[in-house]
Formats: sequence, structure tokens, C-alpha cells
Amino acid sequence: QVQLVESGGGLVQAGGSLRLSCVVSGRSFSGYYMGWFRQAPGKEREFVAAINWTFGVTYYADFVKGRFTISRDKAKNTVYLNLNSLRPEDTAVYSCATRGNSASSRDSDYDYWGRGTQVTVSS
Repeated sequence: QVQLVESGGGLVQAGGSLRLSCVVSGRSFSGYYMGWFRQAPGKEREFVAAINWTFGVTYYADFVKGRFTISRDKAKNTVYLNLNSLRPEDTAVYSCATRGNSASSRDSDYDYWGRGTQVTVSS
């Protein structure tokens, strides 16, 4: 059974940083993609970033603009999302997800999801 468990969220002041982690178990990762999405209250879930597990190729939403970085540690079966220069509008539940075959920014394309971790940015 595939499981994804996020951690690292919290309350931070504007301009601060956080590092989110997503530990994945229960599948072979070769050829798969890991994605981070976020959902703010009253808004639809939106794509943040994705990474190819095998080659480390990364993809970002336009709004990231160099503030966030996705990476993975194969030995730890963990995907990270470094959040820098945080803004109040970055407040959301951040979730990781996994899919095979190709990169995608559509949440409906992802097969498995974690429960998410809350990020709150105060002004």
C-alpha cells in the first residue's frame, strides 16, 4: 500500500522559511513523479512543484518564481519542498502526491496523496 506522510509545516512570519518533507513508502519509484500541491481556505487546490524521481528533473508553478525548491533524497524515500521568502498568501495546506509516466500540474492526474501539512504565514 502506498503511503505518503508530510511534515514540516507550521507558523512563520512573512519573509521566513520552512522545509516540508514527504516520506513515501509502498512503491517502486523508478519513472515516477512526485508533486506538491497546496489549498488555501475557500480556494481550489493548485500545483506548486513536481520532480522526476529517477532523474531529478523539476517543474514549478509560475507563482513560485524562485522562492520554492523541490528536491528528493532517494536513500530516505523523501521529497522536500523548501519554502523561502514566504508571504501571507502562501498560507495553505500543502500536500504531496505521486503519479507515474509523466509530469503533470493537474491534481486529478495523481494517484496517491498524503493528508497534508498546514503552513501559516503571518504578516
